[in-house]
Amino acid sequence: MDINIIETENPGGFNFDLTQTFECGQYLNFNKLGENDFETSSYGKYLRIYQENNRIYFETSREDFENTWRKFFDFDTDYKKIYDTIKSRAEKNGDENLLNAAKYCSGIRILRQNPFECLISFIISQNNNIPRIRKIIGRLCENHGEKIHGNYHAFPDCKTIANLTPGDLAVIKAGFREKYILDAAKKINSGEINLDLIYSLDTAEAVEYLKRIKGVGDKVASCVLLFGYNKLDAFPVDVWIKKTLAKYYPEDFRNLDYKKYFGEYAGVANAYLFYYEREKNKK
Repeated sequence: MDINIIETENPGGFNFDLTQTFECGQYLNFNKLGENDFETSSYGKYLRIYQENNRIYFETSREDFENTWRKFFDFDTDYKKIYDTIKSRAEKNGDENLLNAAKYCSGIRILRQNPFECLISFIISQNNNIPRIRKIIGRLCENHGEKIHGNYHAFPDCKTIANLTPGDLAVIKAGFREKYILDAAKKINSGEINLDLIYSLDTAEAVEYLKRIKGVGDKVASCVLLFGYNKLDAFPVDVWIKKTLAKYYPEDFRNLDYKKYFGEYAGVANAYLFYYEREKNKK
């Protein structure tokens, strides 16, 4: 298949930022090659992607760009509308922290990840830090994924993982998470869990459905729904979000309905808050 460099300007019509999008905690299967320069794979396809100012460059075939990557990066969604809605709601609530986060993180796009890859990635993320999560995913791909570009390996599919033994999986060094990875793959491969069914469920129903998998709780399920199914009202609560809520919001805030407070795009607001607080902490 011929590889082209496909150029697109300001996809989605608003402030796309490749680094913010990759490094905001939503996606864990990539290598950073340089400033605003990344390689990744999804759906069995390899991609190198880099940004110069408002222009994004894809090293891929035209067919893969149209059939895989346009949807993956959610280029056809109006993110100006989402940003304006979150900003307006924050102003109405007098929420200065969310206003600042939205302005700082306006380049984030919520990716439409492969649901199975997203699920396994966030099972691996439990009680873990991002550098270690990415190393485990890298070992999973290198040892059990198909080689698709040079020495780059794709994320292994459900059937491949379902047919592994605990001994096979030990090489990825995921610890207690290995049994959860196998449980997820076996249940999906057997049809006990139908990932396609989740598209037709509302967010609350889908959380409970995913929790049938061992090791999947509210946080992992919410991440999968937000980042794998584009259910933008999902609101994952991890360590950084807990810190943010405790720091900037009332004590009883955890008892509130996050969707009621943050609105229909609660998940995008969540991504803004996560990345903004983490970046402030770095500085």
